[in-house]
Amino acid sequence: MKIMLYDENPERSLFLRMTLERLGHEIVAEIANARQLYDEVRAHSPDAIIIDTDSPTRDTLEHLCLITESCPRPIVMFTQDAKRESIREAVRAGVTAYIVDGLAAERIEPIIETAVARFEAFQSVQNELAKTRSKLSERKLVDRAKGILMKEKKVSEEEAYRLLRTLAMDRNATIGSVSEQVIAFAKLLS
Repeated sequence: MKIMLYDENPERSLFLRMTLERLGHEIVAEIANARQLYDEVRAHSPDAIIIDTDSPTRDTLEHLCLITESCPRPIVMFTQDAKRESIREAVRAGVTAYIVDGLAAERIEPIIETAVARFEAFQSVQNELAKTRSKLSERKLVDRAKGILMKEKKVSEEEAYRLLRTLAMDRNATIGSVSEQVIAFAKLLS
């Protein structure tokens, strides 16, 4: 796995790097400044990000939010900060695994694997939600377009749908995009 490390402490970072390399992971970037997080993720596309910090700073969390929004990936954070608010802020920023006092060599691999599995499960749910929203949005467009056709052409709902479907097939388009065109055309004429 390609891993990016972030740690302000060079000695801790060296321990983590050696442990990860011994486990067979490739370290694609090692940084000590939170402001580099986003740019380095974009440049190296790591499979996972590991952060080792005494306590997550506002800067770190803001950059993790940017990463989570634009190029999400599993994020493991090893820290000494067990405060409830710190944990919640880190999770909101996209941290997949928040580990307090857990930087023992034998625990690193299962923690990474768990974080990756959780991340993949979350991404799957997010993708399914996006598909459902898209289908619902398309369904609303189709219903509006059917209503317009029913009113203007004085046809039944089934016939209006058949017209939309035929138009979509003739144009080699989706029924959703044809529905958008019908709605736009109706607005133009009104």
